[in-house]
Amino acid sequence: MALIDVAISCLNSIREIEEDVKDAIVYIDAGCTESFQLAGAFPLFLELGARAVCSLENMTSLDAAVADWNSKSDCANRIVIMTCRLLNDAHRYMLRCLNTHQGVRRCSVFTSISEGSHSACPDSPLGPDAYREYETLLAQDYNELTKKSDKTSQDKGVPKFSSALESLTMEPITSDNADNSSGDAEGLVVSVHHFPLIICPFTPRAFVLPSQGSVAEASLSRQHEDSLSFGLPPISTGSMSDTDDVPPGATLTAHFLYQLALKMELKLEIFSLGDVSKNVGKIMTDMSSLYDVGRRKRTAGLLLVDRTLDLITPCCHGDSLFDRIFSSLPRAERFSTQAQLKQGIPSIDRPSLDAQVPLGELLNEEPSKIKDSGLPEGVEAFLRGWDSYTSDPQNESDKKSTTNWSELLNGSLVATECFRGTPYLEAMIERRTKDGSVLVKKWLQEALRRENISVNVRARPGYATKPELLAMVKALSQSQSCMLKNKGIIQLAAATAAALDESQSAKWEAFSSAEMMLNVSAGDTSQGLAAQISDLINKSALAELQAKKNEKQDSSSRGLLSFRDALLLTIVGYILAGENFPTAGSGGPFSWQEEHFLKEAIVDAVLENPSAGNLKFLNGLTEELESRLNRLKSEDTKETPSDDPLDIDALDEDPWGKWGDEEDEEDNNSKADDSYDDMQLKLDLRDRVDSFFRFLHKLSSLRTRNVPLREGSLASESSFPGDPSGNKGLLYRLITKVLSKDEIPGLEYHSSTVGRLFKSGFGRFGLGQAKPSLADQSVILVFVIGGINGREVMESQEAVAESGRPDIGLVTGGTTLLTPDDMFELLLGQFSHF
Repeated sequence: MALIDVAISCLNSIREIEEDVKDAIVYIDAGCTESFQLAGAFPLFLELGARAVCSLENMTSLDAAVADWNSKSDCANRIVIMTCRLLNDAHRYMLRCLNTHQGVRRCSVFTSISEGSHSACPDSPLGPDAYREYETLLAQDYNELTKKSDKTSQDKGVPKFSSALESLTMEPITSDNADNSSGDAEGLVVSVHHFPLIICPFTPRAFVLPSQGSVAEASLSRQHEDSLSFGLPPISTGSMSDTDDVPPGATLTAHFLYQLALKMELKLEIFSLGDVSKNVGKIMTDMSSLYDVGRRKRTAGLLLVDRTLDLITPCCHGDSLFDRIFSSLPRAERFSTQAQLKQGIPSIDRPSLDAQVPLGELLNEEPSKIKDSGLPEGVEAFLRGWDSYTSDPQNESDKKSTTNWSELLNGSLVATECFRGTPYLEAMIERRTKDGSVLVKKWLQEALRRENISVNVRARPGYATKPELLAMVKALSQSQSCMLKNKGIIQLAAATAAALDESQSAKWEAFSSAEMMLNVSAGDTSQGLAAQISDLINKSALAELQAKKNEKQDSSSRGLLSFRDALLLTIVGYILAGENFPTAGSGGPFSWQEEHFLKEAIVDAVLENPSAGNLKFLNGLTEELESRLNRLKSEDTKETPSDDPLDIDALDEDPWGKWGDEEDEEDNNSKADDSYDDMQLKLDLRDRVDSFFRFLHKLSSLRTRNVPLREGSLASESSFPGDPSGNKGLLYRLITKVLSKDEIPGLEYHSSTVGRLFKSGFGRFGLGQAKPSLADQSVILVFVIGGINGREVMESQEAVAESGRPDIGLVTGGTTLLTPDDMFELLLGQFSHF
């Protein structure tokens, strides 16, 4: 039986819309760009006959010229727009696109958000017949905009549409206008279709949702005592299952997974662990019908898991080359979506999944050579035009002469797109740092042998270093043909070299060592763990202070771990303390005295360097702290004795009588006011720090308040030193128990429509339906609501391999890709629930 391949499924979905794509200009939004880039879909669009593939948000009037240049026929009169946003969120971009292309007669819109999601989401004004309503509304708005542009051109004598882009404003969409209008405006035919398979497949068995799509950006919790962040599910206390107050992220996720299963022709047996997962499972079950269940489909198990059941794994720096790469490389900038508060809940700005590989920096050590032996002028011009795809069109005139040649060589991390049949990232994501880097080195050596290129480099068997990788990358990049043929492995090797860079590697190892020390201390006493956390805070604050005073700012004085890093380790320490010392203190895992020292360490660190970390709990207080610090520095400078000659008049005994008493009194009053302000400022700071520690207390209570973790069978502590699952994440332990058919506390099965019918009706006559088991399924889809990281993907596949069940196809998915920096922003950034 063939296993599921989510990347191939994405490509097959695109082939199904060949008739719409053929001879059309395809516009895709930022989320679709991430998805199709990782799936390797851009060549497929051209293969299916698309004139061009362009950015929806950054579209320009030049897109039509490029499309006409790429086709032998007349001007394009068809446009395909693909989006993973709610239709009302993408409306202004689609209207601008239609406004620019004057000759368009047909516009086909494909969205990954179903009609049910539009009607159920409070952010959408569209109803159950959302697609037909939007067809009418888009045609109406286009017709009105056309008339307005015609009138402007007649009054001012300017060409049609010349000022429409600048004066375009989008009014809120209302369904009241949908009753008395057809979907045809001056010959324009609009059609809206559902295209559910817009996902980001890192491998055929691992995917996340587009970071700039409505599902990933939707809030997963509302602000209350059990919530931690808008971007994470709340603590699973068991209280959310009976309420209708479901966050929009849960609703959109449920509809997406349901439609995903329909598209892949899967009949899902749904299991959930956690409150939000339980609500998602209920919504999916309610959407099922007798027709859906009765169809001939392949059976698969769906396991939904709340991210808040395991926050340590994404916060920690595990042994994963994939995670190191995504933590080391810069990400592409997000498109400004003008996100606002909707229903009092903000949308989450997830970091882009487009990791930028600095290939140009590696090859630019000899810029003259690269320039002389580089690409032809025509290809260079094309690359510069393609580079403008991610830039602001309004500023292009200012940047024509400043574009760096090395930037044109930069690329994005390639995932499922294959070069010479080798799925590079698929093989690398399931390996640890050392094995993965050695594998990349092996691929480079094979590519060099194919090209008959010899490299004089000292290679150490069983290891891969940055100099070795760079030497081979430069050798493969000497000629144009060789570079283009091996661009996939070159970019992956450059990304690996960036992750193995001394500064990046040293910081990652420092984090890993600190986390290991915290883990060891957590198994001993609370005093030792508190001392470790306090020591990390003090050392990081001191290192940053010394680096700030040192004008050279060299790496040795800067220190490896910053104060911000120490706070992330503090979060890890408190979660570990809550698992090992749940009753140590009245409000938290530490005693009053231990926590007092931790608070004083953070207060001192903030007073010495207020701007460190850009912390949310210091919002509104940072400027005052900075001005206080600057005032103290200026006073210290004044009090420092100068080398000026001694003033003889100063030795006279009161030569001017009492003339200066008023000034002295004013100075004393100002000093008194300053001291009062300092006292008030410190009190405000201590209040902020107290609120921060109350949040840490909430994190430390995760094990006792999360119902599935109370019995301890899924906790991260190991029962004995040799336990291999002791340092593994929750997914590893969960999948191991599932495949071993062990009892999992809190795991809920969601009966299908037929199952409920048997249970309530025919069950009286002995025709009840037995509860299925996840281990009996040949395909298991594990979806983590809140996000996953590379280490969890690797450990999940390890759990299947160790179970002795090679017949099981495990697919791992999540809301988004999480790095430790992402977790810091979610827990302590602007989307945190302090």
